[in-house]
Amino acid sequence: MKGGAAFRMMGSLEHSYTARLWELGCTGVLEDGPEIVAYFDAPVELPFAGSWEVVDARDWVAEYQRTLLPVTIGRLVVAPTHRQVELSQGQRPLWLDPGMAFGSGHHETTQLALAALEAADLRGKRVLDVGAGSGILAVAADLLGAADAEGVDIDPETVPVARANARLNLSRAHFSVGTLFPDTVPADIVVANLYAELHAELAGAYQRALKPGGTLLTTGILAERVAAPYDALSALFGDVETRQNGEWLLLRAHKPELM
Repeated sequence: MKGGAAFRMMGSLEHSYTARLWELGCTGVLEDGPEIVAYFDAPVELPFAGSWEVVDARDWVAEYQRTLLPVTIGRLVVAPTHRQVELSQGQRPLWLDPGMAFGSGHHETTQLALAALEAADLRGKRVLDVGAGSGILAVAADLLGAADAEGVDIDPETVPVARANARLNLSRAHFSVGTLFPDTVPADIVVANLYAELHAELAGAYQRALKPGGTLLTTGILAERVAAPYDALSALFGDVETRQNGEWLLLRAHKPELM
């Protein structure tokens, strides 16, 4: 995007609802603190709360991509391919070029999910990433030892990006266009970086997508909006644990074993 109009809204690049911005004519998206900024040739009607501003002819998206630095989450160092990284013993790089799919590893929501995966014992486990975007979480699960890592996303534009990032990392993670319905193979771990209201809607689907004893990791939740997903998950899973990074939360729940 070179000039035109910019729309500012609260949120995260990793949220799947930002796919609607591309459908409505967005030419680029970047992150600015707790806000996302979407660029258009001119203001259009959007189904989101936010504000418009005039921008100059600078290529803001290219500049944002150039400023991305490596991010270390436990054993993983997430970095774009144009950066060099230094690794400590036991660390490994996760090379990532987000492109038109969301998920660079720099937002608190993605870092919460990566930290939760890093802390889990993934050996022999099947991991399902719902709303996979750039593929970062499924690729990370594979690099961290999962037996099978799959990502699904409703946006067909994201799947080629996720597959390219998997190839870049020599990862076995696989990706497809789809949802949790109707024939999802049950997973040991379901991870989803979406948003509060959608997590509440999908609570039952998450439960069905998990094996007995499986773990659910949901993030992309602003602390001020946690009530709906927390209540929905608690009603189905029982105890729900919370982790916080800044103003963002991750909710962790376990599906009971069969009696």
